[in-house]
Amino acid sequence: MPKQLPIILHPNSLLRQKSVEVDLEMIKSPEFQGLLLDMEETMKKKDGAGLAAPQIAKNIRVIVIFHDEKTIFLINPKITSKSWAREIEEEGCLSVLNDKGEIIYAPVERHKKVSCVYLDAQGAKQKIRAEKILARIIQHEVDHLDGILFIDRIVKNKK
Repeated sequence: MPKQLPIILHPNSLLRQKSVEVDLEMIKSPEFQGLLLDMEETMKKKDGAGLAAPQIAKNIRVIVIFHDEKTIFLINPKITSKSWAREIEEEGCLSVLNDKGEIIYAPVERHKKVSCVYLDAQGAKQKIRAEKILARIIQHEVDHLDGILFIDRIVKNKK
């Protein structure tokens, strides 16, 4: 039975570490498979669009995304191409809350389209081409794996 995990909050230094890759043997372990389900449960219970392992204090390159009514597990994701075109949209993060415990939202500029290679929950190599909101979520979550938070990318008013 999957369980909800505690989410660590900014300014916890774990959120600023670069995560390490997961090896194929680890992916096949029952513990790792359980972790994936716990991450999915946590993301859905918190009403998130995505969750990265560093947000649950795991220094590994794993993200889970909920998009179009399905869950996508991305292990060791690498963004392989980005569109030239960018757009600015509001973003929030389950690990960045105000002093009332509410998610903070702010404008962030991201690439409109990205391609990403990753391993799925079974350890098979996959490729995804994403645009719009899915591209934004992938970029946001991959940033987490590199110790970058969306607040580092907030767009100041362009005059």
